[in-house]
Amino acid sequence: MFHKEGFKIMTIAAILFIAVNVVSYLSINTYWIKFAILAVSILLFLLVLHFFRNPARPTILDNANVVSPVDGKVVVIEEVFEKEYFKDKRLQVSIFMSPLNVHVTRHPVGGTVKFSKYHPGKFLVAWHPKSSEENERTTVVVENPVFGEVLYRQIAGAMAKRIVNYAQEGEEVVQGSDSGFIKFGSRVDVFLPLNTKIDVKLNDKVKGGVSIIASI
Repeated sequence: MFHKEGFKIMTIAAILFIAVNVVSYLSINTYWIKFAILAVSILLFLLVLHFFRNPARPTILDNANVVSPVDGKVVVIEEVFEKEYFKDKRLQVSIFMSPLNVHVTRHPVGGTVKFSKYHPGKFLVAWHPKSSEENERTTVVVENPVFGEVLYRQIAGAMAKRIVNYAQEGEEVVQGSDSGFIKFGSRVDVFLPLNTKIDVKLNDKVKGGVSIIASI
């Protein structure tokens, strides 16, 4: 199963690779060069398919839990001052995605979208301390019956050149459902109330829509 954000790119890639191989077949007489071009084309196309995969995730709906919004590795767990929306202290959990991870972003909690905003910005490496404030990013706040307002932020990295965010203010969203996509390596920060129990540790590998990262 592939994400809809990849359909255009996958189609263009397929046409390009087919064209390259048709040209090589008609113009190159050396068999091993033709074979090498075909093999590289297939490999690159498989990598494109791999990046845009969208596996089904059986999210167990539970308002007492926060699920990971993305696949990746936990790189930050700390108390911070969130200055954009809450303007007070929150617990931040950050998850870094490599280009090989599934890049679908999912709602960590269910509820009502209270805030959704896109910010243009830089493309610092995703683990840079200032990437959360200076990189291209989107901020979404979902009000949940148990946790109250939970903020998550998609952050572009050095390779990520486009963030897609589907969350619209006022809509009701389901925990674990598709909320966007980040093209190529990046990270997502989740900001939680201070009384939240964090259920992951630094360097833990998590799966979007499945792994529980926090609870009350």
